[in-house]
Amino acid sequence: MEKQIHCFLCILILLATNSLCVNKTMNSEELLICMQNIKKVFYTDEVETRALAGIELDIRQGEYLSITGPSGCGKSTLLSLLGLLDTPTEGRYRLAGSEVADLSIADRAHIRNKEIGFIFQAFNLIGDLKVIENVELPLTYRPGVSRKERRDRALESLERVGMAHRLNHYPSQLSGGQQQRVAVARALVGQPSILLADEPTGNLDSRNGEQVMLLLEELHKHGATICMVTHDPRYAAMAERQIFLFDGQVVDEEEMQRLRDEEDRRVRELAMADRSA
Repeated sequence: MEKQIHCFLCILILLATNSLCVNKTMNSEELLICMQNIKKVFYTDEVETRALAGIELDIRQGEYLSITGPSGCGKSTLLSLLGLLDTPTEGRYRLAGSEVADLSIADRAHIRNKEIGFIFQAFNLIGDLKVIENVELPLTYRPGVSRKERRDRALESLERVGMAHRLNHYPSQLSGGQQQRVAVARALVGQPSILLADEPTGNLDSRNGEQVMLLLEELHKHGATICMVTHDPRYAAMAERQIFLFDGQVVDEEEMQRLRDEEDRRVRELAMADRSA
């Protein structure tokens, strides 16, 4: 009986600990990402740069959110931490139920390959590989995945983005919009828990940019969890939730507008002072 009571108390303690990372309005089973008091400081010889200052962020399964803010506000740094490309200086990060803030490089790479799909601004396709080979690439690092399975899953991903008819082409034979679709297929092939998109329309003209955004919207409708960084307010508004960053902190939309207005006022005042001088 004492052993049963002890086990029950241990379970209660674990539940209490895990609940720290769960928003009261969310079911813990829905929560895919939880960041608490995330800070990132970059050190050089004599300079200390605080890129993130106490980020609090929850992302639910199936959610589509955008992160926006002025240049230098910490968007890229936050996305790097979300994608396990870097580690925080301080704070707690849970991904798919696991603590990942302090993992080794090898462990981060393993989880990144399994849980995260990346969509880059510059596409990052390998020019010497055909489209189908580029899409297969993430699966080559997974043990137990046969060549046939890699090929079948890559073809399925290309079909989802409307690029199966280009599977034997090389990236240089594709338009920018087509290359980004292939990059999306590569991000999807590993069946990740979340897609991280870093300025996915940044290298595209408006027409191709809109097509890529419609593709992301369609993927979200079919259950994909997407976190996108963008400078474009039109595309940011297409997400179901927007996160605003300013000076390494999450702010609400009203505060973001106030800070932008203050920044614009300072710029105008500096410009007037320069003209007067």
